Amino acid sequence: MRIVTFVKYVPDAAGDRTFESDNTVDRSVDGLLSELDEYAVEEALKITGGDKSAEVIALTVGGDDAKDAVKKALQMGATKGVHVNDDALDASDAIGTARVLAAALKQVAEDEGPIDLVLTGFASTDAGMSVVPTLVAELSGLPALTQVSQVTVSGTTVNARRDGDTSSQFLEAALPALVSVTDQTNEPRYPSFKGILGAKRKKIAEYDLSDLGVAASEVGRAGATTQVVEVAERPARTAGEIITDEGDGGTKLVEWLAAKKLV
Repeated sequence: MRIVTFVKYVPDAAGDRTFESDNTVDRSVDGLLSELDEYAVEEALKITGGDKSAEVIALTVGGDDAKDAVKKALQMGATKGVHVNDDALDASDAIGTARVLAAALKQVAEDEGPIDLVLTGFASTDAGMSVVPTLVAELSGLPALTQVSQVTVSGTTVNARRDGDTSSQFLEAALPALVSVTDQTNEPRYPSFKGILGAKRKKIAEYDLSDLGVAASEVGRAGATTQVVEVAERPARTAGEIITDEGDGGTKLVEWLAAKKLV
């Protein structure tokens, strides 16, 4: 079995997030593998288990620092990595990113062999749009099982469970397929010392747009179909309203809730 996982290098959520003058995310700050993508890597490792003939390929799109996301996946246990890096990718929107990922999947299949399953996080922790997995599936002609909390593979079939607030949906598709997982799927492992050392010997293939047959006009700012027109800092938290209970605290609380249309 050959599984490709998408891994994204994102600004550290614990740091200060800022934007460039053109309202794109400032990616010059410290970053790391998107936490939600760790669940996809872990699920790929669980599915392949101890099968030494199986491969888990971590695929990323981004600048030089994006390779660190692949390295983290390799440390966790992925077999090899792929890094698509091209200056023209700067400021790509979701559709441009999906075009490149779909082209990269096709190239990986040509170079490494047929891909049985594509696993992704259900969103990235920087943009949080949740649309890239479905876009890639559409461009690649793959069935998409999205935002699932349980995945099982049996033979040539993948089954998944998607949990909602009041019910669960049970999904099935024939392989090859694309599946996006939530943070309820598993508990990502920490890289072991052996895994960290072993990752240094694992292969990371490098592609640019010309390798993938993608025109620069289809990605980056030139190919973007969406644009962020304005950004603003989150308003500072204000002091709450204190209700003094003088025997009528319950009434005052209900009146306050009613005024805010909360009851």
